[in-house]
Amino acid sequence: MQTDGYEITSIASLEDIPASDWDACATPDATTGRPADPFTTHRFLSALERSGSVGPGTGWAPHHLIVRRHGQPVAAAPVYAKGHSQGEYIFDHAFADAWMRAGRQYYPKLQCAVPFTPATGRRFLTAPGFEAEGETLLASALAQVTERNGLSSAHVTFCTEAEARRGAEAGFLHRVTEQFHWQDQGYGDFDGFLGALSSRKRKALRKERATANDFGGTIHMLTGDAIEPAHWSAFWTFYQDTGARKWGRPYLTRAFFDEAQAHLRDDILLVMAERGGRWVAGALNFIGRDTLFGRYWGCIEDHPCLHFELCYYRAIDFALEHGIPRVEAGAQGAHKLARGYMPTRVHSLHHFPDPSFRAAVARYLRGERDAMESEIALLSDYGPFRRGAPPQTEEIRSWPRN
Repeated sequence: MQTDGYEITSIASLEDIPASDWDACATPDATTGRPADPFTTHRFLSALERSGSVGPGTGWAPHHLIVRRHGQPVAAAPVYAKGHSQGEYIFDHAFADAWMRAGRQYYPKLQCAVPFTPATGRRFLTAPGFEAEGETLLASALAQVTERNGLSSAHVTFCTEAEARRGAEAGFLHRVTEQFHWQDQGYGDFDGFLGALSSRKRKALRKERATANDFGGTIHMLTGDAIEPAHWSAFWTFYQDTGARKWGRPYLTRAFFDEAQAHLRDDILLVMAERGGRWVAGALNFIGRDTLFGRYWGCIEDHPCLHFELCYYRAIDFALEHGIPRVEAGAQGAHKLARGYMPTRVHSLHHFPDPSFRAAVARYLRGERDAMESEIALLSDYGPFRRGAPPQTEEIRSWPRN
């Protein structure tokens, strides 16, 4: 595909593009430090491919888009042909059901996303100086590939708010869902954070932390070279246990954690609980420049409040210590509200070539968005913060109607 001097191609593996070329688009601001998030880096997406977490037999077939100018990549997007709707966290099961009840084939569809990763970040990756052209070309290419191949739809999930706004203006359908995030308001330390809570909530959190830390063992905060292969062997057991409890199978393979040890450990914070000489619970986080991303939790022993300590409170501790202003605690979970994680909008874009189906989905999304804004406002009123504390949620803004 060629347009105005740009060439747009698709590759079936990150091995087909040098890491430096991909990262020049994915992390152009990370030459002297951490990227905004590690999930669109060549090293992370390649780890998914090399480990067999995506690829043949998984329902995630890589078809990454590359935009070149005079042979040099200037924009890219992580794109997959999906054979199901699993591992996305902004789900379209209702759309798939309606499409198939009409006698149509919903899968495969196109998904511009980071697999198994409900974390907001750039999806249309552009090199400096090519932001406008790159985003436009990638969005247009995504729509054209969908239409030319007779696919039901294309989806861009967990994109940035700016991408969502521009995509909506370009004709994509915009969807709003929610997560629960913690935001530093200049607390300084955990006691400063507690000081912003109401008296009742402050006492409850102190009690939870005391209960968790009385589990009879030690909690370790591990990153970089402090992470060893033995930690991954333990965490794999935790990860499998969590998958079994949810009546599913783990998305990541055991080999992914070997890849993480080899290539990603500087991007990772492992919070591990040790008791009686063995690892009994753990939480996996990824470190971005301005955000700590909570991803997975698991255990082989149940201890009161240990989940809250490892996943939420130790994440806040780490963020405050390292000057990271935000913690994203993953998908779902209204129980996070009482622990200082407030409702936050999450954005996605959706393209349906069929005009009748597009109109039906647009009506649905308008109603869903109105309901979501009401829920976010209501939940914000029930937050744990005392009156007079700095606002914890973003102001509700108007959006173009789909």
